[in-house]
Amino acid sequence: MRNSGRSEREVFEAVERVKVIETYPEDEPYPSRLIFGRTFGDRPLHVLCAYTKDEETAIIITAYQPDPKRWIDFERRKK
Repeated sequence: MRNSGRSEREVFEAVERVKVIETYPEDEPYPSRLIFGRTFGDRPLHVLCAYTKDEETAIIITAYQPDPKRWIDFERRKK
C-alpha cells in the first residue's frame, strides 16, 4: 500500500470500527463500498473496498483521510 500519511495499522484500525457510507453495486469486477472508520487515535479514514462473494474476500482499493470541507461529519458528501 502506498503511504500518503496513513499506516497500514491505521487502516486496519479504521476497518475494525466501520460504517458503510456509500455502496457501488455496479462496480466491476466486484461491487464496492466506501466505509468510514476511525483509528484508535480517533483519526477519520475512508476506505474503498471491493468484495468478492465467491471467495468472501475484501480487497482494499484505497484509503484516505477525508477532507472536512467536502464531508459532513466525514459520513455524507456536502452538496
